[in-house]
Amino acid sequence: MPDNLPTFRYHPDPIRSGAIQPDLTAECKSCGQKRGFIYTGPVYSEHDGLDDAICPWCIADGSAAAKFAAYFVDVNSVADEVPQPVQKELEQRTPGYQSLQESEWRACCGDAAAFLMPVTEKDLMSREFPKSRRLLARYLITEQDMDSGDASDFIQTLEPDSGHAAYMFKCLKCGKFHFHIDLE
Repeated sequence: MPDNLPTFRYHPDPIRSGAIQPDLTAECKSCGQKRGFIYTGPVYSEHDGLDDAICPWCIADGSAAAKFAAYFVDVNSVADEVPQPVQKELEQRTPGYQSLQESEWRACCGDAAAFLMPVTEKDLMSREFPKSRRLLARYLITEQDMDSGDASDFIQTLEPDSGHAAYMFKCLKCGKFHFHIDLE
């Protein structure tokens, strides 16, 4: 990740995840500057024209959320599991992620988990994410009521922008991986 980008506790690598893209021509609608990067994730606001129009710095400092009464992460899925200050940081100062359906954040150990990225089977098999393929298979079987064959097929066919997707999170305290999936 470029050194000059702000740091996000709950979305540590928004370039890798695709939530922030390099863009030398995009002008931020919040600060009016061309800073070389633009946020491409969801923006929930009554103001129009905010898609691909806010810089990471205006998300990080909360100024875009304040200016447009916007939020970037829907915290309903973790509202009962994390304290109010964490919910506020997620909503107002953390880049969200695009999902095929409705994105859902994950929580663990009384805190929000960090969003890593949408994953493919190759990602799940890498040394960077040990045992994550097995954890996703277990999640699909126990939480999504898939049989083991369907879970394996689901994982083998994970591709960005396909008819189904898996989004990986990691607990900042215990290191456990968590998932949200989309199915068409």
